[in-house]
Amino acid sequence: MIEKFLKTTDDIKIAINHYQNSNDTVIILCPGWFMTKDSAAFKKMSEDFTGYYDVIAMDFRGHGKSSGFYTFTSNEEKDLEAVVDFAKSKYKKIYLCGFSLGGALVLLHGAKNNDIDKIIAVSAPADFYKIENHMYSPDAWIPTLFQKFEPLRWLTIRAGFPWLDKDKPLDFVDKIKVPTLFIAGEKDPTVFPWHTKKLYEKALCKKDYKLFKNARHAEDLYNDFPGGFIKTCIEWYKS
Repeated sequence: MIEKFLKTTDDIKIAINHYQNSNDTVIILCPGWFMTKDSAAFKKMSEDFTGYYDVIAMDFRGHGKSSGFYTFTSNEEKDLEAVVDFAKSKYKKIYLCGFSLGGALVLLHGAKNNDIDKIIAVSAPADFYKIENHMYSPDAWIPTLFQKFEPLRWLTIRAGFPWLDKDKPLDFVDKIKVPTLFIAGEKDPTVFPWHTKKLYEKALCKKDYKLFKNARHAEDLYNDFPGGFIKTCIEWYKS
């Protein structure tokens, strides 16, 4: 794995981990709010995916080793654009895999650009302002405290103003032309499964919907069902 730094059009430094295995196809992993490319879940996930494709795991602005402040999808499309542009210079095919707000961003990118080949959106919200975020639920705080307790990662998070104008994925999902898989967790306490179902129903591209039973939010699906999650993703990318 090689760590690299890219620049966005608004001069934000974006850190990526580039896992290379001589493939002509790459998966770009896009974490959500409060997660980074160097978190245990995304490092292990990157290694698992590298058995099939090259992988780029990224830090959005305000996270990990990237600069700037996180704006909850208002400006982060520029971050993903920088990574996709880098990937276009090296790969024939580019697949996106986004989690939570990272899932929202891969949908928005796919709707507005014609430069990627397939998309997987995991626990993506249809509308940022309708996210439930029931942090008091055991399905929210148990993974945070016992599966993802990484205080050093938490110290790298820098939030900007959350109320800037932002596009709703539900308003753009019908513009996506590439095959898109929508994944939800049945017990997601943060982004309820109805978000994913609505996005899936409105999409006009080749599409599929997968509800993981007894599963929670975003990367928790991988943490709880690593084999099943990777198998689902690879089967979609290869279909």
